[in-house]
Amino acid sequence: MTVYAIDDLHAEIAYIAYYFHWPLSEILDLEHGERRRYIRQIGTINQHVAGKGGGQGRQGIQA
Repeated sequence: MTVYAIDDLHAEIAYIAYYFHWPLSEILDLEHGERRRYIRQIGTINQHVAGKGGGQGRQGIQA
C-alpha cells in the first residue's frame, strides 16, 4: 500500500470540492487516479475559461 501525503490529499480534496461542489464523502471515495484526472480536467476548464487553451493542473496542485 502506498502512503499518500496528507497535505497533498487535503489540497486535492479542497480543489475538487471548490470547483465541483462535491461532498467530502464522494471525493474520498475516488481512487487516487480518478482524483488526479478530475484535477487535470478542472485545470483544463479553467484554462479554457481564461482563454488560454488547454492547460493542465493548477498552481500548487501538480497533475
